Amino acid sequence: MADSDKHILLMDGPDNKGLIYHVTGVLFRHNLNVIHNDEYVSPSGQFFMRTEFEAGSANDPINGPELLSELQSVLPAGIRLRLNPKKKKNIVVMVTKEHHCLAELLIRYAFDELDADILAVVSNYNILQPLVSKFGIPFHYISHEHRTRDEHEEAILRTLAIYQPEYLVLAKYMRVLTPDFVNHFPNRIINIHHSFLPAFIGANPYRQAYERGVKIIGATAHFVNNDLDEGPIIAQNVKEVDHRHTAADMATEGKDVEKIVLSQALKLVFNDRVFIQGNRAIVL
Repeated sequence: MADSDKHILLMDGPDNKGLIYHVTGVLFRHNLNVIHNDEYVSPSGQFFMRTEFEAGSANDPINGPELLSELQSVLPAGIRLRLNPKKKKNIVVMVTKEHHCLAELLIRYAFDELDADILAVVSNYNILQPLVSKFGIPFHYISHEHRTRDEHEEAILRTLAIYQPEYLVLAKYMRVLTPDFVNHFPNRIINIHHSFLPAFIGANPYRQAYERGVKIIGATAHFVNNDLDEGPIIAQNVKEVDHRHTAADMATEGKDVEKIVLSQALKLVFNDRVFIQGNRAIVL
């Protein structure tokens, strides 16, 4: 069946006996077919489950509100449910000057490998506009010069209101966002940080890594919250280096890691595989 006939049920709450039984029973009674199921129980007793399913036939469409109502009636109190159609997410990408992460996303989007539709690219510089224009995507140059941080973010928010994105992707957007801006998109802003967090937070991480004499460098994709580079971590990876690498060498090597880690994280988020528990991301 087409993805339009498929849905993803996300469920979390206190662990209890029979949770999987109750969910699959309701899906069976609605003539729905389970395609894939993942579950996890944390050491603290928190239950997480992702269930992907499809309609039993083209003539038997999925009735989301009815399905959720029945599920809530058979599940214990404290269980949270989300039912999402399996579809591409609408996103806006925010950038500054560096092209490598943006270029990776644009190529994946052009070849239908991103699981998302890039509605627009927003930047505080116009350096990357020629690249974006090759893909027929709107580019919004919103300069931060001669504006306060609040004035700049207000201008960005006015542009974002045109597109109503489900997620913002910071593909090397090198400005710290204010809490007010972040609160407009709770757990919906994804950033790529050029370091294996929690090491080397903030600016110039490769210089920090070089001075510390590290033997690996890495990249971290995480949700943005109000603490700099401390939001829930979605995906990470590393690459070996040695004393022969300068800080510039590490930065060059790190770009390859950054773009792959960001793409991996977006695939997880856009396929509804990530739960937020406090400041941790649970990935199923």
